[in-house]
Amino acid sequence: MLKIDSHTHIIPKDMPNWSEKFGYGDFIYLQHHKEGFAKMMRGNQFFREIKENCWHPEVRIEEYQQFNTQVQVVCTIPVMFSYWAKPLDCLDLSRFLNDHLAALSEDYPKQYIGLGTLPMHDTELAVKELERCRKIGLKGVQIGSNINDENLNEERFFPVFEACEKLNMALLVHPWNMMGEKSMQRYWLPWLVGMPAETTRAICSMIFGGIFERLPKLRVNFAHAGGSFLTTIGRIQHGFDCRPDLVAIDNNIPPKNYLGKFWVDSVTHDPLMLDYVLKSIGSKRITLGSDYPFPLGDLEIGKYIDEMDLKQEVKEDIYCNASLEWLGMTKNDLL
Repeated sequence: MLKIDSHTHIIPKDMPNWSEKFGYGDFIYLQHHKEGFAKMMRGNQFFREIKENCWHPEVRIEEYQQFNTQVQVVCTIPVMFSYWAKPLDCLDLSRFLNDHLAALSEDYPKQYIGLGTLPMHDTELAVKELERCRKIGLKGVQIGSNINDENLNEERFFPVFEACEKLNMALLVHPWNMMGEKSMQRYWLPWLVGMPAETTRAICSMIFGGIFERLPKLRVNFAHAGGSFLTTIGRIQHGFDCRPDLVAIDNNIPPKNYLGKFWVDSVTHDPLMLDYVLKSIGSKRITLGSDYPFPLGDLEIGKYIDEMDLKQEVKEDIYCNASLEWLGMTKNDLL
């Protein structure tokens, strides 16, 4: 069975020191301090240590094939978004990352599918880079759950979504710049609590802002099984019903009507939760995901799904069919 991991991250091994190049800011760069490892530096501050599976295509292939996976959808690490930077500098960085992803997809067309990154805080530049992403062979783009604290329903982002639909480009929404992050640093709470909330923020913003209503062919996938959205959809729907004066001000279509209109990945870490997600939106809207190569991800790439009592066609939907539809591809593109 073809297995496509729809949610993985990669970074070039060698990058400029963007802070030195641009003369400001805490951009990410790598210090290769020992064989097979590098320090991600945020300006002069240590951010995290990563292994060579963050950049080495052959090492990655060897690792993910151990779990009967043939293909990875690859995108940058969200900390690279750099939406805070000057727009032209963010564009320069985005182009560098996107060229790397395109080259990887060209060198390994059966193993890697690339999703680009955009300077989302400048709509004109973002649309132009989206158009270039398509020309260089990328199948879509990854964006953050908010753009410098602005929600995705803001009208200035709409042309980017409109261009994604027009150009047949898939969209992955990944949590970042978590709300309340500075006040909950202990216990890794930004990643454990903030990220699920951020994804819910993004989904609700797009639903209540009417993005899906205005762009019915837009193909959006939300990371980490949609965060806490599906588990709180009852509360969200009830809020819409009891206070439409506060909730339904831009779109009067009930939020539950959008279940099945977008994709989520399978990163639940819990078969009971995945069963709930299956019952909520169906197998054709769940893409296999791992968040590889980071430890909070499902680094056994769906092993627990193999062990669940699911029909073969359901597993095939999760392992490949849902991803292929989201990406606008066919099996023949990868076999």
